[in-house]
Amino acid sequence: MKVGLIVMLLVLVAGLGYTLTRIWQILPFTNTIKGLLFVIPFMAIASIIIYGSGLIDKLPLNFASFVYELGTSWPMILLYLALIFGVLDIAKLAHILPETFLRKSIVGSASIFIFVTALFVYGNINYKKKVRMPITLTTQKQLPKAQKIVMISDVHLGYHNRKEEFKRWVQLINNEKPDLVLISGDIIDGNLRPLWEENMAQEFRNIKAPIYACLGNHEYIGGEQNSEKFYKDAGITLLRDSIATINRINIIGRDDRTNGHRKTLHELTKGIDKDLYTIVLDHQPYHLEQSEREGIDFQLSGHTHYGQVWPISWIEDLIYEKAYGPLTKGNTQYFVTSGIGIWGGKFRIGTQSEYLVAELSNR
Repeated sequence: MKVGLIVMLLVLVAGLGYTLTRIWQILPFTNTIKGLLFVIPFMAIASIIIYGSGLIDKLPLNFASFVYELGTSWPMILLYLALIFGVLDIAKLAHILPETFLRKSIVGSASIFIFVTALFVYGNINYKKKVRMPITLTTQKQLPKAQKIVMISDVHLGYHNRKEEFKRWVQLINNEKPDLVLISGDIIDGNLRPLWEENMAQEFRNIKAPIYACLGNHEYIGGEQNSEKFYKDAGITLLRDSIATINRINIIGRDDRTNGHRKTLHELTKGIDKDLYTIVLDHQPYHLEQSEREGIDFQLSGHTHYGQVWPISWIEDLIYEKAYGPLTKGNTQYFVTSGIGIWGGKFRIGTQSEYLVAELSNR
């Protein structure tokens, strides 16, 4: 684990060095002006340190939000700049692109600036657009009536997803007039201070349906006890290795796999009425075969965000059996959602922010 972390840090440092070197070479300014411009990436690095060290909680709320956005957006911008310079360097080596395009070039600098700005404006607009994903679930198990269930994951309320934005998401949920709302973890981004100060718990209480949720790994970042208190204040029924039954539906909420001592799904399903339709909430989509083996009807997971931006989504596809979307294994249906919210910079490139609207009925 430590070796992997060291390798990742070395790759990040190498990528940062490569990108900043290429930016320095292409800018058509004096060294003094370029030095002044380079204050921006170093401010972003400082912002990441402030966020990671916890000092962000001591800043005024609005300024803390700015620090969070700056620090977590810059790595994504650097990723795309590294990809762009990589492609341009290959084009130069292949004699497709002249050397002058990459050296103190007004045209080169302007072209890259316009492209990256347009790309991230699009990414931000695309993030703010919440996509309604309808899914159909049918069962031979007896239901009292057809059920409409809104399912979300990865809300990530905190310094970047603030109260006013969350109000809009609540309205989207209420517009569906659901019988039930299920949340597959990561309601909290990590720092609970903005949630307390803006009384976001009250916004959850404005949702006009019972809410059931499991923990995600970010609830552990914020501290399980603090997270549990927020869930309680928000009127959310937390299922932490526990089961609830509503409208003849079993809902099993697994503790996040961050807890290495969480119960197995086999232990949780002992003694439940398997004649009832059974849904599992498990934040991280690992070992999906377990739900199939235990005869679960449907599993909702999140966590992956589907990488948030391409090409990270391709990496997610290599890590998980299913990094995004629907899946069927035997008689068990799954959906791994990319989430309604996001961690870090508010950009979706090649992915989407979504909420699921499931119609559950008898065949």
